[in-house]
Amino acid sequence: MNPKSCLLNYKSQKSLLLVRRRSGQLTLPRDRPAVRNRGDLRNRPRERELDKEQSMAETIRVLVTGAAGQIAYSLLYSIAKGDVFGKDQPLALILLDIPPMLPVLEGVVMELQDCALPLLKEVIPTDKEEVAFKDLDAAILVGSMPRKEGMERKDLLKANVAIFKSQGAALDKYAKKTVKVLVVGNPANTNCLIAAKSAPSIPKENFSCLTRLDHNRARSQVAMRCGIPADNVKNVIIWGNHSSTQYPDVHHCMVNVQGKDVAAFDMVKDDDWLKGDFISTVQQRGAAVIKARKLSSAMSAAKAICDHMRDIWTGTPEGEFISMGVYSSGNSYGVPDDLIYSFPVTIKDKTWKIVDGLAINDFSRAKMDATAAELVEERDTAISFLGV
Repeated sequence: MNPKSCLLNYKSQKSLLLVRRRSGQLTLPRDRPAVRNRGDLRNRPRERELDKEQSMAETIRVLVTGAAGQIAYSLLYSIAKGDVFGKDQPLALILLDIPPMLPVLEGVVMELQDCALPLLKEVIPTDKEEVAFKDLDAAILVGSMPRKEGMERKDLLKANVAIFKSQGAALDKYAKKTVKVLVVGNPANTNCLIAAKSAPSIPKENFSCLTRLDHNRARSQVAMRCGIPADNVKNVIIWGNHSSTQYPDVHHCMVNVQGKDVAAFDMVKDDDWLKGDFISTVQQRGAAVIKARKLSSAMSAAKAICDHMRDIWTGTPEGEFISMGVYSSGNSYGVPDDLIYSFPVTIKDKTWKIVDGLAINDFSRAKMDATAAELVEERDTAISFLGV
């Protein structure tokens, strides 16, 4: 077809469309949406990203000490992906360790970056307390001086008093006054007390130590004995010190079997086991892990830390209590004041409350008193080093 014919054909089609439109045979959509220009289309993903950022909570700052160690290595991924503070809670992770561990810490930072986690907004490795403790919302103090071969217990306490006195003072000087502090490094109860005493402007109720690992161990032992899942066991209690004197108590524990709650003693039907091997197994579990793998508990400790901090942030389920080392002051169980002692607690609005009114028999009383006596001795020894 020559160019002249093409032009005539185009004019004929145009005339036909015009005629059909005037006669009502052709209806064009009148509500057609306006087409954005190309610039608008290019900006649409960015607009969605901005909307998402605006809908997310404000970034919180979370510190983990001993961050190059094996517990932290098992812990950091769970925190960074939202298992602890919430699936919509962005956070900055501050990682503190001693100077010789900074090269290792750089490797940890690289791995966190390589996870490409959407909630993790920043990772800050440091060996400086003024950097690590700045404007914190949560502090998980994992690092401590481990007991070395030939070290006397008082020497261990003295070394850790120096660490937690310094970290407590840094919390007092740099952190938010609302910061929630979890002490994991052993001796955890007394280290926590020293940190709290060294941060007088932060409420002592904001400090707690980890006995959730012992709580989880006790829960698991009962579950295995009953042949049920661990989440069907609730309200076990760890009283006292995170040491071999702790008292794992199941007198108030309930197990759920076929949808019905049954007292643990009634379900297990073996009082000798519950008052004997069960208690010693939980008390000595950490030593058993070290004997088996030549390293201390890491995976289970990290899981317990996550459980502990998640409950602080989101609260405990209705009708359930968990175990935490908290400040003892005028409690109903006759535990001496001015200790960090593990009690059964419930949590609401980031505030814990000791569960009052639980019946205590003579067997339990003796074990609660024994672990309290150990904590009093630890406290008095540690406080004697505070001025050194």
